[in-house]
Amino acid sequence: MDDLGQHNDAASLMADLRSRHPRFTEAVLADTVVTAQHRGERYEFRSKGDALLAALRLAWVSDAFLAQVLYRAKAAGQRRGIPVLPRIFHRLSMILSQVTIGDPVVVHPGVYIVHGQVVLDGIVEIHPGVVISPWVTIGLKAGSVVGPTVREGASIGTGAKLIGPIDVGAGSRVGAGAVVVDDVPAGATATGVPARHAGKY
Repeated sequence: MDDLGQHNDAASLMADLRSRHPRFTEAVLADTVVTAQHRGERYEFRSKGDALLAALRLAWVSDAFLAQVLYRAKAAGQRRGIPVLPRIFHRLSMILSQVTIGDPVVVHPGVYIVHGQVVLDGIVEIHPGVVISPWVTIGLKAGSVVGPTVREGASIGTGAKLIGPIDVGAGSRVGAGAVVVDDVPAGATATGVPARHAGKY
């Protein structure tokens, strides 16, 4: 394939990925509910204004939540074709929270990032209800641009690495420090280096 064809394919792929990003307000509100719930705080809000105040407070007290909001703003800006500003949001997320979420990553509404020091990169998809602990990397194997898909309600432990085009099943758990390079069935627990999975917990 010539350079122009590769460029067109890449542009088409990025346009498709960006079209799948959730709306900014919808995503931030869902993230607010999930984050407040996991932190043991009030998560049933009386109105959108009430939820917005909670989101602002969480962004002030939680580096990870601030990074999520900045990622949501970056994704929304890129979807609309806004220049420069999305890159600023991305840099701020890296500087303030040490959270790096690449452009091809799709994070669905209602994901909880516990703290900073998180890297998500490549064609990666994170579904609702996923919990991501600190020092986690979800990314690529050399030679591939496709990374993991993490299904609904999965929990990723501190320092875990999920590498390559794998599927981490709904409700599964990845233990702290695990290096996962193969699929994890729904409801299973994966531990070790390289990770092996046990039966459903």
